[in-house]
Amino acid sequence: MIEEILPPDVVSVEAWGDLTDDLMDDGEGLFPEEVALVANAVLPRQQEFTTGRICARRAFSQLGLPPRPLLRNGRGAPLWPAGVVGSMTHCHGYRAVAVARNGSTVAIGIDAEPHGPLPEGVLEAISLPGERRTMAALTRHSPGIAWDRLLFSAKESVFRAWYPMTGAELSFKEANIVINPDDGTFTAQLLRPGPLVVGRPLTASSGRWLTSADLIITAVVL
Repeated sequence: MIEEILPPDVVSVEAWGDLTDDLMDDGEGLFPEEVALVANAVLPRQQEFTTGRICARRAFSQLGLPPRPLLRNGRGAPLWPAGVVGSMTHCHGYRAVAVARNGSTVAIGIDAEPHGPLPEGVLEAISLPGERRTMAALTRHSPGIAWDRLLFSAKESVFRAWYPMTGAELSFKEANIVINPDDGTFTAQLLRPGPLVVGRPLTASSGRWLTSADLIITAVVL
């Protein structure tokens, strides 16, 4: 599903639910270093973590890389192998990883969310006034899509592409998102100075989105 909104040079692997029961029999379990990261976590978190790492290793294989641990930094973000950029996401019943060689692709951000409205009060916390007006108009025009959740997901994808380039947080209100309801794209205007990309300051990024009955998925690839 997610490959529909990613360019051809980005490899993606997704799983519907957790794969751990089948994978352990195939020798695709966690490396010891990874086990240590979730040793004290509850079982659902361990299963989610394991499935994400298996998806990552399957993606590495498509890039011609050998199996290797995928650790994380102090913020919890994945530490991708040298020469690789990537992003991973999970929500109820779905896990996905997207990776590419660090060449023409500078950064990737992906996000998956359940296809339903945000809890009360969340939209106000994560959006700008103009975004809220747009969400209201889109909802009146096409009520079958949870536009507020789509906005949240688009911002998550922008931030997941931003963080590895800068090592700094980007708040929800530091990116102004404009969603195109007709062609499955969105643009993000960054409201703080961005990193240099190909010698130029990053001031905006674009992304793509899709929905199903159960999921909203967004992606940003720089």
